[in-house]
Amino acid sequence: MQTPEDLLKIGLWELGLSYTEKQIASFSTYLAELKKWNRTYNLTGLKTDRDIIVKHFLDSLLFLKGLPQGIHSAADIGAGAGFPGIPLKIMIPELQLFLIDPTRKKTLFLEHIRTSLGLSEATIINKRIEEVDGIEVDVAVTRALFSVREFLDKAGKILKRDGVFILSKGPKLEKELEGIDKKNVVIKDLKLPIENILRHLVIIRR
Repeated sequence: MQTPEDLLKIGLWELGLSYTEKQIASFSTYLAELKKWNRTYNLTGLKTDRDIIVKHFLDSLLFLKGLPQGIHSAADIGAGAGFPGIPLKIMIPELQLFLIDPTRKKTLFLEHIRTSLGLSEATIINKRIEEVDGIEVDVAVTRALFSVREFLDKAGKILKRDGVFILSKGPKLEKELEGIDKKNVVIKDLKLPIENILRHLVIIRR
Protein backbone atom coordinates (compact mmCIF):
# COMPACT_ATOMS: atom_id res chain seq x y z
CA MET A 1 0.00 0.00 0.00
CA GLN A 2 1.30 3.44 -0.96
CA THR A 3 2.12 5.62 2.05
CA PRO A 4 1.86 9.43 2.12
CA GLU A 5 5.67 9.52 2.11
CA ASP A 6 5.77 7.34 -1.01
CA LEU A 7 3.30 9.66 -2.75
CA LEU A 8 5.34 12.72 -1.82
CA LYS A 9 8.55 11.13 -3.08
CA ILE A 10 6.89 10.23 -6.40
CA GLY A 11 5.75 13.84 -6.77
CA LEU A 12 9.18 15.22 -5.95
CA TRP A 13 10.72 12.84 -8.48
CA GLU A 14 8.23 14.01 -11.14
CA LEU A 15 9.23 17.60 -10.38
CA GLY A 16 12.90 16.69 -10.69
CA LEU A 17 13.62 17.73 -7.10
CA SER A 18 16.18 16.08 -4.87
CA TYR A 19 15.34 15.75 -1.19
CA THR A 20 16.64 14.54 2.16
CA GLU A 21 14.89 12.22 4.58
CA LYS A 22 14.75 15.17 6.99
CA GLN A 23 12.71 17.11 4.45
CA ILE A 24 10.35 14.14 3.98
CA ALA A 25 9.96 13.96 7.77
CA SER A 26 9.15 17.69 7.88
CA PHE A 27 6.40 17.25 5.30
CA SER A 28 5.04 14.27 7.27
CA THR A 29 4.88 16.38 10.44
CA TYR A 30 3.27 19.22 8.50
CA LEU A 31 0.63 16.82 7.13
CA ALA A 32 -0.18 15.37 10.55
CA GLU A 33 -0.43 18.76 12.25
CA LEU A 34 -2.53 20.27 9.46
CA LYS A 35 -5.03 17.41 9.69
CA LYS A 36 -5.14 17.69 13.49
CA TRP A 37 -5.71 21.46 13.51
CA ASN A 38 -8.12 21.23 10.59
CA ARG A 39 -10.60 19.28 12.68
CA THR A 40 -11.04 22.33 14.93
CA TYR A 41 -10.05 25.34 12.86
CA ASN A 42 -11.08 24.35 9.31
CA LEU A 43 -7.85 25.63 7.73
CA THR A 44 -8.34 23.83 4.41
CA GLY A 45 -11.17 22.16 2.54
CA LEU A 46 -8.85 19.33 1.51
CA LYS A 47 -9.08 16.42 3.95
CA THR A 48 -7.29 13.37 2.53
CA ASP A 49 -3.55 12.71 2.62
CA ARG A 50 -3.47 12.47 -1.16
CA ASP A 51 -5.27 15.78 -1.75
CA ILE A 52 -3.13 17.65 0.77
CA ILE A 53 0.12 16.22 -0.59
CA VAL A 54 -0.72 16.79 -4.25
CA LYS A 55 -2.88 19.92 -4.20
CA HIS A 56 -1.12 21.74 -1.37
CA PHE A 57 2.46 20.45 -0.97
CA LEU A 58 3.37 19.62 -4.57
CA ASP A 59 1.32 22.50 -5.97
CA SER A 60 3.31 24.85 -3.74
CA LEU A 61 6.60 23.37 -4.94
CA LEU A 62 5.76 24.36 -8.52
CA PHE A 63 6.84 27.84 -7.40
CA LEU A 64 10.42 26.55 -7.29
CA LYS A 65 10.27 26.54 -11.10
CA GLY A 66 9.89 30.32 -11.06
CA LEU A 67 12.25 31.40 -8.28
CA PRO A 68 15.28 33.34 -9.53
CA GLN A 69 18.73 32.03 -8.69
CA GLY A 70 20.33 33.35 -5.52
CA ILE A 71 17.28 34.80 -3.79
CA HIS A 72 17.56 35.40 -0.05
CA SER A 73 14.07 36.46 1.00
CA ALA A 74 10.44 35.85 0.09
CA ALA A 75 7.00 36.85 1.34
CA ASP A 76 3.94 34.61 1.07
CA ILE A 77 0.98 36.99 0.85
CA GLY A 78 -2.25 35.50 2.18
CA ALA A 79 -0.32 32.50 3.45
CA GLY A 80 -3.34 30.74 4.96
CA ALA A 81 -2.18 27.36 6.26
CA GLY A 82 1.28 28.01 4.79
CA PHE A 83 0.98 27.52 1.04
CA PRO A 84 3.21 27.97 -0.84
CA GLY A 85 5.57 29.41 1.78
CA ILE A 86 6.14 26.51 4.19
CA PRO A 87 6.85 23.87 1.48
CA LEU A 88 9.30 26.31 -0.15
CA LYS A 89 10.99 26.88 3.21
CA ILE A 90 11.28 23.13 3.82
CA MET A 91 13.05 22.73 0.47
CA ILE A 92 15.16 25.92 0.84
CA PRO A 93 16.00 26.03 4.58
CA GLU A 94 18.21 29.13 4.26
CA LEU A 95 15.38 31.23 2.77
CA GLN A 96 14.31 34.20 4.87
CA LEU A 97 10.53 33.84 4.78
CA PHE A 98 7.67 36.14 5.77
CA LEU A 99 4.23 34.54 6.07
CA ILE A 100 1.55 37.24 5.97
CA ASP A 101 -2.11 36.56 6.75
CA PRO A 102 -4.82 38.63 8.50
CA THR A 103 -6.66 35.63 10.04
CA ARG A 104 -5.51 34.88 13.58
CA LYS A 105 -6.35 31.15 13.61
CA LYS A 106 -4.18 30.73 10.52
CA THR A 107 -1.21 32.63 11.93
CA LEU A 108 -1.52 30.65 15.18
CA PHE A 109 -1.21 27.48 13.12
CA LEU A 110 1.77 28.92 11.23
CA GLU A 111 3.49 29.75 14.51
CA HIS A 112 2.87 26.18 15.68
CA ILE A 113 4.31 24.74 12.45
CA ARG A 114 7.34 27.01 12.63
CA THR A 115 8.07 25.63 16.10
CA SER A 116 7.22 22.01 15.21
CA LEU A 117 9.54 22.02 12.19
CA GLY A 118 12.26 24.12 13.82
CA LEU A 119 12.16 26.71 11.04
CA SER A 120 14.60 29.54 11.58
CA GLU A 121 14.25 32.88 9.79
CA ALA A 122 10.51 32.40 9.30
CA THR A 123 8.46 35.38 10.43
CA ILE A 124 4.68 35.24 10.79
CA ILE A 125 2.81 38.54 10.39
CA ASN A 126 -0.86 38.67 11.42
CA LYS A 127 -1.88 41.62 9.23
CA ARG A 128 -3.41 42.45 5.88
CA ILE A 129 -0.72 43.13 3.30
CA GLU A 130 -1.87 46.78 3.15
CA GLU A 131 -0.89 47.15 6.83
CA VAL A 132 2.61 45.65 6.54
CA ASP A 133 5.59 48.01 6.77
CA GLY A 134 9.31 47.72 7.32
CA ILE A 135 10.14 44.64 5.25
CA GLU A 136 11.61 44.29 1.78
CA VAL A 137 11.93 40.98 -0.09
CA ASP A 138 13.38 39.55 -3.29
CA VAL A 139 10.21 37.65 -4.19
CA ALA A 140 6.51 37.98 -3.37
CA VAL A 141 4.38 34.87 -3.91
CA THR A 142 0.69 34.06 -3.67
CA ARG A 143 -1.43 31.12 -4.68
CA ALA A 144 -4.59 32.22 -6.54
CA LEU A 145 -5.68 34.59 -3.75
CA PHE A 146 -5.52 37.82 -5.75
CA SER A 147 -5.99 38.84 -9.35
CA VAL A 148 -2.70 39.65 -11.08
CA ARG A 149 -3.35 43.41 -11.01
CA GLU A 150 -4.48 43.37 -7.38
CA PHE A 151 -1.38 41.41 -6.35
CA LEU A 152 0.98 43.83 -8.12
CA ASP A 153 -0.71 46.77 -6.44
CA LYS A 154 -0.81 45.27 -2.94
CA ALA A 155 2.53 43.45 -2.77
CA GLY A 156 4.59 46.07 -4.60
CA LYS A 157 5.22 48.01 -1.40
CA ILE A 158 7.35 45.22 0.12
CA LEU A 159 9.17 44.10 -3.04
CA LYS A 160 12.72 45.24 -3.81
CA ARG A 161 13.30 47.39 -6.87
CA ASP A 162 14.51 44.45 -8.98
CA GLY A 163 12.24 41.92 -7.27
CA VAL A 164 9.89 39.33 -8.72
CA PHE A 165 6.18 38.59 -8.26
CA ILE A 166 5.09 34.95 -8.69
CA LEU A 167 1.46 33.81 -8.85
CA SER A 168 -0.13 30.45 -9.61
CA LYS A 169 -3.14 30.78 -11.87
CA GLY A 170 -5.82 28.63 -13.49
CA PRO A 171 -7.62 28.85 -16.84
CA LYS A 172 -8.79 32.51 -16.70
CA LEU A 173 -5.28 33.92 -16.85
CA GLU A 174 -5.50 35.73 -20.19
CA LYS A 175 -8.29 37.99 -18.99
CA GLU A 176 -6.32 38.89 -15.86
CA LEU A 177 -3.30 39.93 -17.93
CA GLU A 178 -5.27 42.47 -19.95
CA GLY A 179 -3.74 45.94 -19.51
CA ILE A 180 -0.50 44.62 -17.96
CA ASP A 181 2.80 45.32 -19.72
CA LYS A 182 3.79 41.91 -21.09
CA LYS A 183 7.48 42.68 -21.60
CA ASN A 184 8.33 41.79 -17.99
CA VAL A 185 5.95 38.81 -17.79
CA VAL A 186 6.96 35.15 -18.15
CA ILE A 187 4.32 32.41 -18.04
CA LYS A 188 5.33 28.82 -17.34
CA ASP A 189 2.73 26.15 -18.03
CA LEU A 190 3.39 23.35 -15.55
CA LYS A 191 1.77 20.01 -14.84
CA LEU A 192 0.86 19.25 -11.26
CA PRO A 193 2.52 15.91 -10.45
CA ILE A 194 0.39 12.77 -10.09
CA GLU A 195 -2.91 14.53 -10.96
CA ASN A 196 -1.57 15.95 -14.26
CA ILE A 197 -3.52 19.21 -13.79
CA LEU A 198 -2.27 22.28 -15.69
CA ARG A 199 -1.08 25.29 -13.72
CA HIS A 200 0.07 28.65 -15.07
CA LEU A 201 2.96 30.11 -13.10
CA VAL A 202 3.05 33.86 -13.72
CA ILE A 203 6.45 35.47 -13.12
CA ILE A 204 6.59 39.26 -13.27
CA ARG A 205 9.85 41.12 -12.88
CA ARG A 206 9.61 44.60 -11.46
